[in-house]
Amino acid sequence: MTSSTSALSQLKKFTIVVADTGDFERMREFQPQDATTNPSLILKAAQQANYQNLVHQVKTAHFGMKPVDLVDYILVAFGLEILKIVPGRVSTEVDARLSFDTQATVHKAKHLISLYESHGIDRKRVLIKLAATWEGIQAAKILESEGIHCNMTLIFSLVQAAACGAVNAKLISPFVGRITDWYKAKLGVEWSDARHGGPNDPGVTSVKRIFHYYKRFGISTEIMGASFRNTNQILELAGCDLLTISPELLGELQASHASVELKLNPGNAARALENENISQLKLDESHFRLQLNNDPMATEKLAEGIRNFCIDTEKLENLLTH
Repeated sequence: MTSSTSALSQLKKFTIVVADTGDFERMREFQPQDATTNPSLILKAAQQANYQNLVHQVKTAHFGMKPVDLVDYILVAFGLEILKIVPGRVSTEVDARLSFDTQATVHKAKHLISLYESHGIDRKRVLIKLAATWEGIQAAKILESEGIHCNMTLIFSLVQAAACGAVNAKLISPFVGRITDWYKAKLGVEWSDARHGGPNDPGVTSVKRIFHYYKRFGISTEIMGASFRNTNQILELAGCDLLTISPELLGELQASHASVELKLNPGNAARALENENISQLKLDESHFRLQLNNDPMATEKLAEGIRNFCIDTEKLENLLTH
């Protein structure tokens, strides 16, 4: 079934569309409300020829600064350019190497906010991205109490999402594609797109479960599906609060005229949870760690995600020394 309007335009009627990139020049044509960045995306953008002037300006303005500190200024420089394009918010990530240190995370987050505010940016337009470790979630609790809003990232399980909601984090980013990757690798030849794709895609069902849990228990934290591998995953989550999408997939949605239907509806949350037999989770530290530990996919993907962000942060530091 096709429509006269693009799939992207239809999706925007149900969901706030966010651009998932540091390449701010590419996001203009898609008119997203918000934009998200991470160390990997900024590293990728910082290596492109068209952003060398921006990188050079930051390095010159802060000549002699240690690369570990200079990274913050690079992240904010890209964020400031993004905020000239999007009417909403930009997400800027705290150094992933601080993922298990609550106080250091709080300190770094406040520094990033101070850099934005020194350029006249209201802190409401910035989301500080933190890995959803126990320590990261406790940092979010402190930051949110001081009016610094957080985007909790690398979410692969309901217990992570529930704990973020319990501390009133502004937004969570449950990862869809990386969950699917794990199950695809686990099943190997037994994986079938027909049987495990579409509404049964494990990444999609994970976000649906979080959505239903939040709506059923009155959690106001925004849910932003992230890490998509294809447009089918995106369209299966139409109705999610927000979806952050790469420029490549935004382009596919803009070129498509497939009919988009509402898939997630808060009114169906209670019934959906009854079908899945989910009750409110215990969220003290020991229960959180045990539930996360007992989910091998979430444990592995969280560790891998932090590890890769650490590697790309170090690559970005190396780039800034040359």
